[in-house]
Amino acid sequence: MAKASSSIADTLRNHEATLVSDWMNRLRKRGAERDNRINESSLRSQAGEFVALLQRVAQCGDTASSKGPEWKAIEDFLAEVSRTRVHQGFSADETARFVFSFKEPFFERLKADFGNDPETLAEQIWRATELLDAMGMLTIRAFQRIREDVIRRQQQELLELSTPVVKLWDGILALPMIGTLDSERTQYVMESLLQRIVETGSEIAIIDITGVPTVDTLVAQHLLKTVTAIRLMGADCIISGVRPQIAQTIVHLGIDLEGVITKSTLAEALALAMKQLNLAVAKKS
Repeated sequence: MAKASSSIADTLRNHEATLVSDWMNRLRKRGAERDNRINESSLRSQAGEFVALLQRVAQCGDTASSKGPEWKAIEDFLAEVSRTRVHQGFSADETARFVFSFKEPFFERLKADFGNDPETLAEQIWRATELLDAMGMLTIRAFQRIREDVIRRQQQELLELSTPVVKLWDGILALPMIGTLDSERTQYVMESLLQRIVETGSEIAIIDITGVPTVDTLVAQHLLKTVTAIRLMGADCIISGVRPQIAQTIVHLGIDLEGVITKSTLAEALALAMKQLNLAVAKKS
């Protein structure tokens, strides 16, 4: 195995420039140079670095292993390639193809070096296949991990955008809800709203559900939990945006909203809140 690995490393070292050139030619024929998501100079730089790192891994001995500083170096490199590909809009298949497309020029060079010895050539190609397949799997795992991180961050940002806590007046906060409520979102809403109540010392919080498309038993339970949490903080809560369809649904479901103040519009809820705080707005004469 050490001999096979050494032979692979020799081929990579002796023909490094040729391998990179042949690899780039094949990528170019497949339209890589017409893909404006990555320029050719960056692609060539990544190809050259990959071949150099691959040579070090092959030189270390066991191509099926995934230990040692050489493997750590190429793993970090592939993770960075995957990270840039995720942000450039590449798919997992396109990203892994960067590694797997190196097989063709590499196998052709092995054939040229060991074609006179079929047994050795078969062994070299098998070891090279193991090595490149391992590199491909590293790339795919890194891509999936990074993309999942990006998706989670985007979901958090969307959640923050869709649940803004707005200060309408001194002592009055409003939370316009948009979209469907679920357990995770309800938890975030409660934490954000309670934190703002503490920060502003507000006495009344208005939850506006005009943008909530439907209210079922689960959504109503989430709303009641939020109202209960607000009351435990010493503030009052008003639910606005209760449209006729939602009111009928709540009645049909038998949901008990006794003790919860509701209004059909946000304007009515604000007027009630100001009245409770002994505030009044009048037109200037």
